[in-house]
Amino acid sequence: MTTARSEFFKGIKAELPILIAVIPFGMIYGVLSLDAGLSAIQTQAMSVIVFAGSAQFIMAQLFATPTPALVIIITALLVNLRHALYSASVYPYIKHLPFSLRSGLAYLLTDEAYAVSIIHYNQSGKVKYRHWFFLGAGLAMWSTWQLSTAAGILIGSLIPTSWPLEFFIPLTFIALVVPSLKDWPSLAASLTGGLVSVVAFGLPFRLGLIVAAFAGIGAGLFLEEFGQRALKIRRAQHRGDMIE
Repeated sequence: MTTARSEFFKGIKAELPILIAVIPFGMIYGVLSLDAGLSAIQTQAMSVIVFAGSAQFIMAQLFATPTPALVIIITALLVNLRHALYSASVYPYIKHLPFSLRSGLAYLLTDEAYAVSIIHYNQSGKVKYRHWFFLGAGLAMWSTWQLSTAAGILIGSLIPTSWPLEFFIPLTFIALVVPSLKDWPSLAASLTGGLVSVVAFGLPFRLGLIVAAFAGIGAGLFLEEFGQRALKIRRAQHRGDMIE
């Protein structure tokens, strides 16, 4: 029999394999944020308030350079635009919940929590307490990220400032991005964003990052739309051949 407790622990169990890979990223973030000039409190607070690994890495990198606060905020919002798609995908399964509970789940919405939750939702059918699965997965991710950030802060204070820790930022993003390049739209978005960021590197206030983000998103959406239209044409042609 499905209960809130069983769904909650199912969510935690499903999230555990992913958390093994999350721990080192949280620690690296903690170390690099200190190296960028953030205090230990600011570093931990960003993990609590922002709670988005890729955005936090970028914000820490921008903080290390003379970048206006507005540019940092806009860049972080652009990086996290994918969460709007996650929200739209999850909403049909939780729309019956009170607004306060949906808001709490929205705070816990991350790549990792979404990945296991949407699979569970699609496979489990109409389960009364399945939002508890989302809660378990999200809290497991949140707790791990906070603890790994704190561990990185403690380790960071022991590392000499002369070490070039900023080199780990591009390595970390490569490790995050490469596994997600599974189709042509995502590959086009990645390559376009990378090329534009190099070309626009000299723009003031680090605006090249924002320009590159828009260019990458545009390229991905264009190729996705192009692929959908091509698929519709092929299906129409196939139906025509069958009729003939």
